[in-house]
Amino acid sequence: MSETEAGDTAERVWVGFDLGGTKMLAVLYDENFQPLGKKRRKTRGSDGADNGMNRIESTIERACSEAAIDPRRIAGIGIGCPGPVDTDRGRILQAPNLGWDDVNVASRLTKRFDCQVLVVNDVDAGVYGEYRFGAAKGARCAVGIFPGTGIGGGCVYRGDILQGAGVSCMEIGHTRISSSVRTGGYAMSGTLEAEASRLTVAAEAVKAAYRGEAPYLMSHGGTDLADIRSGTIAQAIANGDVAIHALVEEASKTIGIAVVNIVHLLAPDRIILGGGLVEAMEDLIVGTVKRIAKKNVMQAYRDRFDVVAAKLGDDASVLGAAAWAQHQIQGDSRG
Repeated sequence: MSETEAGDTAERVWVGFDLGGTKMLAVLYDENFQPLGKKRRKTRGSDGADNGMNRIESTIERACSEAAIDPRRIAGIGIGCPGPVDTDRGRILQAPNLGWDDVNVASRLTKRFDCQVLVVNDVDAGVYGEYRFGAAKGARCAVGIFPGTGIGGGCVYRGDILQGAGVSCMEIGHTRISSSVRTGGYAMSGTLEAEASRLTVAAEAVKAAYRGEAPYLMSHGGTDLADIRSGTIAQAIANGDVAIHALVEEASKTIGIAVVNIVHLLAPDRIILGGGLVEAMEDLIVGTVKRIAKKNVMQAYRDRFDVVAAKLGDDASVLGAAAWAQHQIQGDSRG
């Protein structure tokens, strides 16, 4: 019997999908979360939500095709999406950095693949991935902060993703942390995202290069914001651009104060820092955030939490989304 003819009798496959601001990634997993195939593509959020959903569907289909897996074997799909999501109906409510509003993701994918679809905030998915398989394994309460185009937050509490009544929460990037008039992907000024995201650091780095304060960055990255990636910033620091070091350190101090607020609210035992910026400058960012947080929390909490780097990299959100789908569909609480 061929795999196609076997259909539902073959081993089931779980799909994890990460819908990021600049990329989308689909990964197929077996029941033990060993990867069977993957497909990565550009998100192209500017194309609009309908075209974006078409790309999500075709990306999953291409991942199946390249792995020679019949889509009928898919037991469930977990998709991590930026911004607040309606966790009951599987809708993206608002994705500021994609320009998407009120998009029914679960309904579209359920019709296309005839399986259950769980929609979760992408950082929630990443933190759940770290809880099940990475740096947050064994934590009672783990909070993740992931600086990127914006700053995402997520929390796993006693084995479940912390959520509101039918809606995701932990939008730490959109909490106000300073009196600055700078804005991010959300209209309110002085937010953590506006002050400490990778995009903000990159924009300030461009200014420093233009003013002649960052000669290495000027010669190797220039003043085109699109060319200033996390690795570019790290290289500038490694090659003596003191102004860029100061920018990253200041952003990390700001994140450290955000961690203080989180500790006073939730008393997590593990704070996970992830994303490309952290990966590129782990010692500087994690060390600074931890130092500022430990210095400023109330004494009663000082020795009750740790700040660590994420371990799973790009796999965190897709792995977490797939594992969350299995957890919700099958009630699997391993970890």
